[in-house]
Amino acid sequence: MKKLIEKKRRRLKRKLRIRGRIKGTPDRPRMTVFKSNKHTYIQVVDDTENKTIVSVSNLEKDLSNVRNRVKDVKKLGEVAAKRLLEKKIDRVVFDRNGYLYHGLVKSIADGAREAGLKF
Repeated sequence: MKKLIEKKRRRLKRKLRIRGRIKGTPDRPRMTVFKSNKHTYIQVVDDTENKTIVSVSNLEKDLSNVRNRVKDVKKLGEVAAKRLLEKKIDRVVFDRNGYLYHGLVKSIADGAREAGLKF
């Protein structure tokens, strides 16, 4: 149990360190990722107005078949990028939210890049 608490504390420490350097603006919002054991969530946030521009998760009806696997989660990044491009936003700052940049987080970023989003 102590190991799990320590792991969560280290992630939160990384998250705070990252958030100290990354800010989302209206022309270049912050794309943040949260993952649980069952679901993955992506939010694109404008920090100057504290507003969520786009949100995507595999809880949505049309994305309910997307599982928490590296090959599947790529679709979430593509959907988020398409929704942003519809709103004429093509550049974002990627916030990995304290998670290490591999696996699901990397797959989301790759999917967004392939759909035309620039980091």
